[in-house]
Amino acid sequence: MIRRMEAGDLKEIAALEQICFSVPWSESAFRRTIARPEYRYLVETENGRIVGYGGLLMIGEEGDIISIAVRPDSRNRRIGRRLLEELLQRGREEGVCAFTLEVRVSNAPAIHLYERAGFAAVGVRPGYYEKPREDALIMWKRPAGDGTITT
Repeated sequence: MIRRMEAGDLKEIAALEQICFSVPWSESAFRRTIARPEYRYLVETENGRIVGYGGLLMIGEEGDIISIAVRPDSRNRRIGRRLLEELLQRGREEGVCAFTLEVRVSNAPAIHLYERAGFAAVGVRPGYYEKPREDALIMWKRPAGDGTITT
């Protein structure tokens, strides 16, 4: 089930951040962010447990996919795909026409997911990521389309 992230989710989300990212956000950073009207964070749950989450920052007609994270033991089950599709849909419903994101150049599974969703690489941000230092691939989805990911 996909639903909006709630304050009660933040301890579990912060723990998932620790697992998935080398420079994780803190629980308090999430608390500040989800309170702001331009952000949309979603979680997918199974049996009362959060198995993944994703975030979208909306600025005018543009949306920035902030992150998508899935528990390692829940990967390869299309959770990231469902979260991405839902973020795109909700963004379009609120007037977003184009979406962007950054992804580590070495993260082939995520790049593949984004390409299947209609994102295209348009550039590189040198040294964008830390621990380890790595370039980010800049991707855009224009026009937004229907958000359906092809197989």
